[in-house]
Amino acid sequence: MSISMSQNKCKRLQGGFTLVELMVAMLISLLLMGGVIQVFSSSSKSYRNHEGLSRIQENGRFAMEFLSRDIRMADFWGCANNVSKVTNNLDPLNGGANWQYDFGSGGVIGVDGGGNAPDSIIMRGAVGSGLGVQPPFGPQASSNLKVLPNNGLSQGDIIIVSDCTAADIVQLTNANPGGTGTLVHNTGSGETPGNFNSSNPGCPGANAHCLSKVYGDDAQIFSSRSVTYTIATNATTGQPGLYRDTGTGPQELVDGVTNLQILYGEDTDADGTANYYVPATSVADMENVVSLKISLLVQSYEDNLADTPMTYTYNGATTTAGDNRLYQVFNSTVTVRNRVQ
Repeated sequence: MSISMSQNKCKRLQGGFTLVELMVAMLISLLLMGGVIQVFSSSSKSYRNHEGLSRIQENGRFAMEFLSRDIRMADFWGCANNVSKVTNNLDPLNGGANWQYDFGSGGVIGVDGGGNAPDSIIMRGAVGSGLGVQPPFGPQASSNLKVLPNNGLSQGDIIIVSDCTAADIVQLTNANPGGTGTLVHNTGSGETPGNFNSSNPGCPGANAHCLSKVYGDDAQIFSSRSVTYTIATNATTGQPGLYRDTGTGPQELVDGVTNLQILYGEDTDADGTANYYVPATSVADMENVVSLKISLLVQSYEDNLADTPMTYTYNGATTTAGDNRLYQVFNSTVTVRNRVQ
């Protein structure tokens, strides 16, 4: 074979793609890549929407569960099943009239936000299974209360002592009520709000405090509770949320809750069933409220999940959102169990 023929054969074996072939290959690759990107984008968007909706549903159920549980337990005063039987002995001049201590104003307090602004609600009462009062009883209303030792109570705790005819709310003032089982409820102890005794000025001793009666072995000791629910904005994230305050300051319970609306079911014929539901400002007597209609508006944490701003109906009004978040409404009717027994 000649050198010329060998060189020509090598050139044919080393030949590449033509420019046209390269352009066709690039076009096909671009079409395939575009399809892959489109599928990825669609899948990513579907995933984000699913995650956003799942979080909304989880937050809505969680918020409604907490609200419902506290509403059901509101207005519990032990055997004294009505706040009219309760004497609030906390000092109003030292903070005793603040919402977390103002037990005398009832077990359910509604605060209407007005219009479409969020409502808030306060629930009060006793909590726990109760500790039986032990002898010796009295002999005076200013005497210390006795319970079994190692009971978990601490100095400064606000307790409710209750039998079926009366109840008293006091603050414990001795150093070790839990360990000793002796519950001292003096005035002038330096606790906040402390005890105040305007109705019994004849109590013996400078710091003596008198209960409304001498309690016997049919009485029980309960811890007190006061819970407030509000809608507020998180200062860090700038997002709205449902806040719960048990007296130590509001704590964010669930994020994304942008509105809370409450209607109060008033029982006017004492049959245990609400005759109508109205806002807090229209309730004739809050003590007659036996159930509440709760409505929550929850939004997704992330924006740009919807292609266009969502239109939703809430609190009787149809609204188009000002962003591209997802929105969902949660509704429930909850009975105040301690008022229908």
